[in-house]
Amino acid sequence: MTVEAQRAAQAGATQDGMAQRGAAAVAAAAAAPVTGAAGSGGPAATSTWQANLARLEGLAEVLAHRGLRARLMVPPGRVPSLHVVNPSASALAEDVYAGRGQDGLWWFWWSWAERIAVGEDLEGAAAMIEHVLAVG
Repeated sequence: MTVEAQRAAQAGATQDGMAQRGAAAVAAAAAAPVTGAAGSGGPAATSTWQANLARLEGLAEVLAHRGLRARLMVPPGRVPSLHVVNPSASALAEDVYAGRGQDGLWWFWWSWAERIAVGEDLEGAAAMIEHVLAVG
């Protein structure tokens, strides 16, 4: 391990480090689905990837009914996300992810690795996202 890597590991104890570990946990939770999408993760990984997308698509529908714009983003080799925009103020936008937490449950996550709502609670997740992207 290089000196820089050791220093970075020590910095992990700070608040920023905690946020980075949280983001890494979200990415790791969804990493298997991305691998499966590429065809190298086997049937279980593909199934997980499809479940991830299904949750994001379901959330997109609920957000649309609430007047928000939501676009599914599936960049090659990256974790799928939902880009959500308040059409009244396009500067108010966030990316939302779906993935399993350490508790084994599916969750919707903010890009900064904070939980929004349990994956089955589409209305609760949409309400929280709508609140965060509200004008004023």
